[in-house]
Amino acid sequence: MRGSWLPQSFVFKIAISFGALAIMFSLAMLLGAKDVSLRELWLVLANRGEDDKIAMLREIRYPRVAAAMLVGAALAVAGAIMQGLTRNPLADPGLLGLTAGANASLALAIAVLPVLNYLGIMLVCFVGAALGMLLVIGIGAVRKGGLSPFRIVLAGSAVSAFLYAVSDGIGLLFKTSKDVTMWTSGGLVGTSWGQVQAISPVIIASLLVAMALSRSLTIFSLNEETAVGLGVRTAYFKVVLYIVIILLAGSAVALVGNMAFIGLMIPHIVRALFGADYRAVIPMSAIWGATFMMMADMLGRTLYAPYETPVVAIIAILGLPFFLFVVRKGVKSLS
Repeated sequence: MRGSWLPQSFVFKIAISFGALAIMFSLAMLLGAKDVSLRELWLVLANRGEDDKIAMLREIRYPRVAAAMLVGAALAVAGAIMQGLTRNPLADPGLLGLTAGANASLALAIAVLPVLNYLGIMLVCFVGAALGMLLVIGIGAVRKGGLSPFRIVLAGSAVSAFLYAVSDGIGLLFKTSKDVTMWTSGGLVGTSWGQVQAISPVIIASLLVAMALSRSLTIFSLNEETAVGLGVRTAYFKVVLYIVIILLAGSAVALVGNMAFIGLMIPHIVRALFGADYRAVIPMSAIWGATFMMMADMLGRTLYAPYETPVVAIIAILGLPFFLFVVRKGVKSLS
């Protein structure tokens, strides 16, 4: 897979991708309950100006947009990795019980440790995401024949339903339903720079590891036996990538709660534009996931301003038809 592994038009597509990311970042910063000018945006980015409007942009809107970029990239790349590992086009972070597990552990933490800081919440979400995934893999692999994509879907649906019920039960038992709902409804309202600083190293490091293993993931997504024959240490490789998925999904849930469909949609769109080589799929999923999440959050802030439309509802409206399209198309090879 050496030499010219990408089409000649790839550089142009990269430029378009970064251009779309920059344009959406600018629009997300400019538009909202209070629109701002290009001069005011420049003052924010240059860390100049001290009036109330500039302070609002710098401390409220700017971290929110930055968080949208990180979460969108995390969920999209997590979905891309899962689709490659399971060779299942319906895979996303909710498939292996990651978001449901993180939600359940978050509900328990809010009930038992209400003074837990954001770093502690993030660690709790990592543990919950890992436990949810282990439950799905364990249930899916019980029967003889190994872990098939079909069994993953069934096990993931059952475990997710159970863990969401556990989350609701904890909220009712400890009378913390309102607090749990505020976290799990999916949104970026109230995001602070402290949260962005806590989550960004985890997401960025996970993305770098995913890109470093992208060539092996391309081979593995086609055929595991071929990957073994070409020298890929599949056991080590799968463990590392599952840890990456846990970190990406757990970080996203810790910040925005349950957010479906991004991990499903974006990798499919990226493969249609850039091909099935994960050396392109991983970085482009990060870029387009960030762009999509910023767009959804911007629409949530502007459709009925000054009131907010839940961003999870906007993503669901856009994602559900795409999900039905993928289901109708059928479970086929990702190549």
